[in-house]
Amino acid sequence: MSSTPSSSVRTSTIIAASVGLIATGLLGYALYFDHRRRTDPEFRKTLKRESRKMAKAAKEDEEKAKTAQKQRVREVVDEANEEGFPKDAEETEAYFMSELAKGEGLAADSSDPIEAALCFYKALKVYPQPRELISIYDKTVPKPILDLLAEMIAVDSSISISGSGLGSPGSMSAPNLD
Repeated sequence: MSSTPSSSVRTSTIIAASVGLIATGLLGYALYFDHRRRTDPEFRKTLKRESRKMAKAAKEDEEKAKTAQKQRVREVVDEANEEGFPKDAEETEAYFMSELAKGEGLAADSSDPIEAALCFYKALKVYPQPRELISIYDKTVPKPILDLLAEMIAVDSSISISGSGLGSPGSMSAPNLD
């Protein structure tokens, strides 16, 4: 039993020394990097170039994501319009309630904001007074989903919402998709 405590002391000493050595190495590298950054103009230029390249790549990725989202919005609106909407009053009411409930559920879990916005869009399409419903959406629907809904409305020219106050501050506005 006497060999066990001494071996555990050795193991802990080795671990502590290794951790200390790694920390010292990282600190030394950080100091070297900082010194080089401060004193070497070419190194600073290289860092700036790399930073600009990364910022440009991030901006390009963001633009691609926006373009892909706009394309998906157009596709889901076209699909919804191709499927059609109920014409009968009872079917329309049931469809409206169903889509509204589905949209609220999807908005709450925020797994797919485009799908949630599509549900609100479908409910808006069958609602007899879209301006009234949009003012309710303004107060209840999360902003990211509301923005997607505005894009969907901008894509679909058949929804008449003129004079609904969409341009006023704090209310939904349809973005230009061009």
